[in-house]
Amino acid sequence: MEEEEKVTHYSDSDIQVLEGLEAVRKRPGMYIGSTGEKGLHHLVWEIVDNAVDEALAGYCDDIEVVIEKNNVITVKDDGRGMPTGMNEKSGLSTIETIFTILHAGGKFGGGGYKVSGGLHGVGASVVNALSSWLEVRVYRDGKIYFQRFENGGHSTGDLKVIGECDQDRTGTTVTFKADPEIFTETTIYNYDTLATRLRELAFLNKGLRIVLIDEREDEKKDEFVYNGGIIEYVQMINKTKKPIHEDIIYVEGKEDDILIEVALQYNETYNSAVYSFTNNINTYEGGTHEEGVKRALSRIINNYAKNAKLVKDNDDSLTGDDVREGLTMIISCKHPDPQFEGQTKTKLGNIEVRKIADDVFSNGFERYLLENPEVAKIIVDKAITASRARVAAKKARELTRRKGGLEVTNQWGKLADCTSKDATISELFIVEGDSAGGSAKGGRDPKTQAILPLRGKILNVEKARLDKALNNEEIRSMITALGTGIGDEFDISKLRYHKIIIMTDADVDGKHIRTLLLTLFYRFFRPVVEGGYIYVAQPPLYNVKYGKTVKYILDDAELNAFLASLPANVKPEVSRNKGLGEMDADELCDTTMNIEHRTLVQIKIEDAMRADKVFETLMGEDVDPRREFIEQNAYLVQDLDF
Repeated sequence: MEEEEKVTHYSDSDIQVLEGLEAVRKRPGMYIGSTGEKGLHHLVWEIVDNAVDEALAGYCDDIEVVIEKNNVITVKDDGRGMPTGMNEKSGLSTIETIFTILHAGGKFGGGGYKVSGGLHGVGASVVNALSSWLEVRVYRDGKIYFQRFENGGHSTGDLKVIGECDQDRTGTTVTFKADPEIFTETTIYNYDTLATRLRELAFLNKGLRIVLIDEREDEKKDEFVYNGGIIEYVQMINKTKKPIHEDIIYVEGKEDDILIEVALQYNETYNSAVYSFTNNINTYEGGTHEEGVKRALSRIINNYAKNAKLVKDNDDSLTGDDVREGLTMIISCKHPDPQFEGQTKTKLGNIEVRKIADDVFSNGFERYLLENPEVAKIIVDKAITASRARVAAKKARELTRRKGGLEVTNQWGKLADCTSKDATISELFIVEGDSAGGSAKGGRDPKTQAILPLRGKILNVEKARLDKALNNEEIRSMITALGTGIGDEFDISKLRYHKIIIMTDADVDGKHIRTLLLTLFYRFFRPVVEGGYIYVAQPPLYNVKYGKTVKYILDDAELNAFLASLPANVKPEVSRNKGLGEMDADELCDTTMNIEHRTLVQIKIEDAMRADKVFETLMGEDVDPRREFIEQNAYLVQDLDF
C-alpha cells in the first residue's frame, strides 16, 4: 500500500478569509444542517421564523407560505415591515444589511424583539446566500420597497420604491429559489413537511393564522389558526386515543418575563407523549423547562394521593414514569434570552427556568386537582395502576438478564450469535419463519452476523404495558440479545449490535410482523431507533433468468426498467419470490445479507410526534382512526398479496 503524500508546507498563504456570504456557500451544513431535503426545508423555516417573531412581538396576525411552480417559495406576513432606512454601521440600507451580512438583525437586545425564535441572526442572510435569487418587498409608510439578490446573495441594485400602498398596510414578502448547485440532492419541497411545521407554529401561537398554498400540479391549500393554542394541540394528538377525563388541563403563568404554558390530558394508553418548545423551537431533548414541569407533576400527584388517602403513608412514592403513563402534554416556554445546549437548539439550558416552570405549573395544577377531585382520583388511580405494573415488570425483567455467557432460547429457536464483540461491526438479523431462519444461519458471516429467529407474530405492545410485554417469550429473547436492558434499566451504551436488521417476507404477513417489531422498538427501545440502529432488509421480489444469467430484482419499478434495457430478441423468464424461506442459504446471502449486494433501509424518526400518531393509529385500540387512515391512503398501495 502506497504511503500518502505528507503536506510539509503550512504558511500564511494557506489561511483563507471568506468574506460576506462566501463562508455560507462554502460550508452550508454549518448553517442549515445539511444540503439534503432537511436543509432545503430549513430555508423556509428561517424566513417563516422571522414572520412568527413579528407575531410574538404582537405585530403580525397573518402569514402566508406559497410553493410556486418550479419550487419557488414566497413567505408573506402582515408584520411591521422591515426597516428601510440606512444602517449606520454597515453603510447599506437596513434591508441589504439584513440579507447580506451575517449576525445582523433586531434580535440582539436592541429592543426590536422581546422574544424570538431566530436568535442567531443569520436566517435571512443564509437563505439569500444559498438561493439562486431572492426578492424582498416591504410594505411600509404607504410605499412598496423592493430589492433583488442573485448568484448567492449579491444585490442587483439598491433598495428602491416601486409603488404605493395603503397607508395602513405593513408587512414583508420574501420570494426565493433554492440554488440547485447547493441542493444537489433535491430542490422539490414536500407539502406535508411544510404543513406539519406550520400547523405546529399555529398551535404554539394562538390566534395566529398561517396559510399554506401549493401552486404546483396538484394544487392544495390549508389554513391553520387555533384560538385555543396548545389546548387544541393536545386535542389533536389525543384524537386517536381515548382520554380518561374530559377536560384538557391548562396552566399559564409568567415570572421575570418568562412565560410558561402547559396543556395536558391523560388517555387509556400506556405511553407518555411529552413535547416541549421554547420560543416555538421544538426542544425534543427537553431541558430545564421540561424538567421543572415533570418534577412538579410528580410531586403534586404524590402529595395529593397521600393527602386524599388514596395511597397509604408507608407506600412507595409514585415515580415519574408512573405519573406520566398515558399522559399527553405540551410545554411551551417564551423566554427573552434562551440559552440552548448545542448548535441544534434541541435542549434548553437556562437554570432559572427550572424553578419558574416548577412554580408556575405546580400552583396551577395543584389548584385544578383540588377543585376537580373526581378527575384527580382518575389521574391518581392511573398512576397507581402503572406503579403496580412497574413492580410486576421488575420481576419479569429478571428473566431477560444474562448470567455469564449469552444464552437466548425460546420454545422454538435459538440465537446464533456472532463471534465479534465489537458492536460497531456486529449485526443482528431478526428473521421470520423456520426455513428463513435456517437459510439465514447457513448464509451469514458468523464473525459479524447474528441470527435470531422468531415464531409468528409478536405481541402488539401498543396495547400492552411493559409487564405484559416481558411475559412474551419472543420479546424477552430480543431484550436479552440486544443487551441494553429495558425500562428504567435501559442503557444504550450496552447495545451489542449497531445494525439490527428486520428481515421478513414482502407479503402482508411479513409487513405486519415488521410493523409489530417497529412498534416494539419505538415504544420500548426508542433511543435505538433515534440512534439509527434499526434497518429493514429489502429482499428482491423477482428473479429474472435469461440464458445462464440470473438477475435479482428489488421491486416493480426496477423490473420494468431492467426488462426495457434488454435486447429485443431476449425472452427472459420472470418469477416472483414468495418468501425468504424459499431461498437457499447461498441465495439469501447473495441477495439480502451480503454487504456488497444487499439493500437496507434505515429507519429514522424525522418527526417523533407524527411517528407517535401513526403508531397509535395503526396499532392502537380505536378502530375508526385506523379505518379512516386506510381509506385515505389505500390508493398509495399498488400491489397487495392475499
